Amino acid sequence: MCAKIYIIVASVNVLSNLYSFEKEIAKLKDNVKVVVVDEGDEVVRQKNKEILKDFSYEFYGPRERVRWFKDHFTNTYEKYSSAIPEKCHAETSFGFLVAYKEGADVILELDDDCFHASNHNLIREHLNNLLSNGGFIVSSNSKWYNTIENLVLNNDFVVFPRGHPYAPEARIESYNWKKTNNRKCVLNMGLWAGYPDLDALTILYNGGLDGRCSIKSVGLKRDKVIVDGGTYFAICSMNTSFQRRIVPAFYQLYMKVMGVDRFDDIWSGLFIKKIADHVSDNICLGKPLVYHDKRTRSTFKDLKAELEGMIINETLWRIVDSLELNSKDYFECYLELANGIEKNVEKFSEKAHRDFISLQVEKMKLWLEVVDKIK
Repeated sequence: MCAKIYIIVASVNVLSNLYSFEKEIAKLKDNVKVVVVDEGDEVVRQKNKEILKDFSYEFYGPRERVRWFKDHFTNTYEKYSSAIPEKCHAETSFGFLVAYKEGADVILELDDDCFHASNHNLIREHLNNLLSNGGFIVSSNSKWYNTIENLVLNNDFVVFPRGHPYAPEARIESYNWKKTNNRKCVLNMGLWAGYPDLDALTILYNGGLDGRCSIKSVGLKRDKVIVDGGTYFAICSMNTSFQRRIVPAFYQLYMKVMGVDRFDDIWSGLFIKKIADHVSDNICLGKPLVYHDKRTRSTFKDLKAELEGMIINETLWRIVDSLELNSKDYFECYLELANGIEKNVEKFSEKAHRDFISLQVEKMKLWLEVVDKIK
């Protein structure tokens, strides 16, 4: 398949990691465009232009994003641009809009601290997992699959990824496996060598004060794990590809507000899994590995950013799981899901959490308006 591929990177840094993917991007460069969502720092941009000089690329800082919304929405641009948060990872949603509008077949989100991993090919392996039929199907009576289970770690610790609920019943690792030859997917989450995606509490418990700890991934157990209907997993967006048609239901939630951050991809992943299950599509994880050379930062600061989200998470996933969807496409299912969450907002015991969820529902519906107007 000669897919039109958009690589979305939200970053304020020099994209030195893209050097490591240069050869594989070059082989497909007529089919690949890199969209960088940044903050408009011209010094950093000049360095990134040098890195990207042989490829098709665009930068979207605050000025360019305003111009894009003005071009598409004229006098109402401020209303619609407010769907995208500022100065946080969830700005990747804007990159999804660009890719969607320009007709991308496959969208690949890549964080700036993810580098080429030996014996893996980023684009080819993402396309293979999305478009090939094989793989292993996993289901769990606990309704959750631990993605770290599919990694070979440098120790025998049992750890769970960022976003996996803490309720004991969601951490029972009793899985049912079967092989399949007939399962293409709408989303593939690539995993990591180096530092796996752990939450701040786990990192602290394992002695990490700088955002990293001694737990490392050294390999992959299975190339493609398809998570069966009714089983959820923590979707991390740092190395994730997906097909264009799910964009209406894959808004990265509005973060850095009301004391909540670092759950944009987790909850967008929860929502897309619920909807994909309903419409009988498949979502998988596995290859390609990238080497995650996580940037050092305060683990305590991350813990503060994650704590309220961890509390919300324990209730939100149960609400989503309980909803009955009746629509047939991603757009209508996402609207139905947003309405369902809104109707259940009183299940959150704290007013601050109810207010936060109400804001998310508002932004989710606004996202659908944006998508509807640009499609």
